Amino acid sequence: QVQLVESGGGLVQAGGSLRLSCAASGRAFSNYGVGWFRRAPGKEREFVAAITWSGFNLYYADPVKGRFTISRDKAKNTVYMQMNRLKPEDTAVYYCAAEGTARLYCSGYGCYSSEYEYGYWGQGTQVTVSS
Repeated sequence: QVQLVESGGGLVQAGGSLRLSCAASGRAFSNYGVGWFRRAPGKEREFVAAITWSGFNLYYADPVKGRFTISRDKAKNTVYMQMNRLKPEDTAVYYCAAEGTARLYCSGYGCYSSEYEYGYWGQGTQVTVSS
């Protein structure tokens, strides 16, 4: 079992930065891939970024490439997402998700990018970017 807790959300002006954290419990977490997703008001949840268990492979959705950076600290059982040059359209509830590597895959739509691949989810943290 893995339990995930997100933190770090808040209100920021456009152009600003935030760092989200996803803290996990469960000794197997270091072997799990982790993704970040977000749900904006009135929209479906969408993929943002993901990281493999090793931390060597990183995947990003096009809208955040070059602005967001995902990383993990295995010693702390925590995955981070540094968000720079935030835009009002980044406003959403951000969720982290985790799953064993065997259940995560790459397809024509991307790698680790489908919410249906993930079995463990956090409660979400709100990010609001003002213009």
